[in-house]
Amino acid sequence: MDIDLLGWTRRPRRGGWVRFATTESWDEWPYDVLAALTRRSACALVAAGVRPGDVVALGLAGGPRFVAMFFGALLAGATPAPLPPPAAFARADSYDAHVDRLLGWSTPTLVVHDADFVRTGELAAARGVDAAPLDELLATVPDADREPGRAVPAVAVVQFTSGTTGPARGVRVGVGALTANLGAIARWLRMTPTDPTASWLPVHHDMGLIGCLLLPVTVGGDLWSLPTVEFLRRPMRYLECFGRHGARLTAMPAFGLDYVTRRVRPESLAGLDFSAWRSVIVGAERIPPATLHRFVELLGPFGLRPTAVRPAYGLAEATLAVTGVASGEPWRVVSSPTEGAVVGCGKPLSGVSVSVLDGDGCSVAPGQLGEIVVGGAGVGADPVHTGDAGFLHDGELFVVGRLGDGVKVHGRFVFAADVETAIAAADAIPPGRVAVLAGSRAGRPTVVVLLERPQPDWWRLAAEALAGRFVGADLLAVTATAGGIARTTSGKPRRRVMWEAFLDGRLGPAQQLSPSPCPSAATTASRSSTR
Repeated sequence: MDIDLLGWTRRPRRGGWVRFATTESWDEWPYDVLAALTRRSACALVAAGVRPGDVVALGLAGGPRFVAMFFGALLAGATPAPLPPPAAFARADSYDAHVDRLLGWSTPTLVVHDADFVRTGELAAARGVDAAPLDELLATVPDADREPGRAVPAVAVVQFTSGTTGPARGVRVGVGALTANLGAIARWLRMTPTDPTASWLPVHHDMGLIGCLLLPVTVGGDLWSLPTVEFLRRPMRYLECFGRHGARLTAMPAFGLDYVTRRVRPESLAGLDFSAWRSVIVGAERIPPATLHRFVELLGPFGLRPTAVRPAYGLAEATLAVTGVASGEPWRVVSSPTEGAVVGCGKPLSGVSVSVLDGDGCSVAPGQLGEIVVGGAGVGADPVHTGDAGFLHDGELFVVGRLGDGVKVHGRFVFAADVETAIAAADAIPPGRVAVLAGSRAGRPTVVVLLERPQPDWWRLAAEALAGRFVGADLLAVTATAGGIARTTSGKPRRRVMWEAFLDGRLGPAQQLSPSPCPSAATTASRSSTR
């Protein structure tokens, strides 16, 4: 499928809607009305002095005005750069440092913000960057029937990496790369304008922005868009988009499926029909097989087909999608002697190449672990060395975890994500309250388990889940305060950052993991700082 980024603004699909969740209902926007607001936004940016090739940073919550300002920047010949919201950060100083870094990297001419991003405007002003409240900006152009008539910029979007392994950085995605990746995803999903999408993912990150906003809007399909906080508060409302309103496509990390199975009871699904739900794309992190099975077990009796669940792999540096399980095919699990059960993430999408290399940059044999390297139209001229570990089997990619987020114990490579999965299998410990780090310290393999505000029996459960698995390694425990587990804006643990803090003694007191509760910081500080 050929993608025209701005075609929908000139030829909006009749009968097409984008619906944004409010507290109790839906704010419904026909495509022609949304296109009119987009033209008005473009004219407002031009009136504010935005020139072709400028970067416009968007400090906007998701909703119709975000969509209009994003595409309005493109109509004005500028490059939009969505910023994360303050609510994605536990501490104000962390947000300030993060956004200041992003502003320094992207060098925007203008920052447009709404009431939820006032601090963003203040940070921009401190850097000498113009900042404009959205309402004031739109007030300069009460109405606009025409677009500015500028060419689409060479760089279609600046999207920021999640910061899993270090400070987030910007990726300048060219128009060709974006349209190529959107087209590849549309072909993979067999997507048409008659296929509605529903999403709760944040729009400042690649999966939510490109896969669940830009794709349905440019194709012209109906869209049901919920804020992440609404999904967390009422996951049933999200499920109703499929079981009652007819949505067919969605994407989310594995923890979203896990959250649904933890929060939704089968009796709550009575009367819903998921038989038209065609694709649940699962990516962004290693996928526990049990999570997929529990999701299908919950929704299967109400019509969801197992083949609708489609594991995939992607990253911001490759625009978004790299591999995915083909339509109608079941996902596969391969049992590896070193990595355990690993879910397959499908084969490369059209126009995408995937290879697995060893430390010397040479291709490894099928089934052998190495670094995943991605190339193709959605990447640009140079292949992307992802820093992710995986292997190929029968042409399908199996993703194991981050390089640097694991350690060899008696010749077996242990990945932090595997340890987290084992701990979370003790259902009493929520996945969002545990993080695991793994590496070598002073020549010793070391695994660190962090529990955030643990209940009295959590250490016992964690110790029992890992009993006997790390003979010959240091297995340590750290108690984290609220917000003490550093996470990216998409919710993934920033393991490398926390590992460096652990080595520097900044993570907090550590002790040997045992079934007994952790002692106080005073009794363990000296021990953790000298090892």
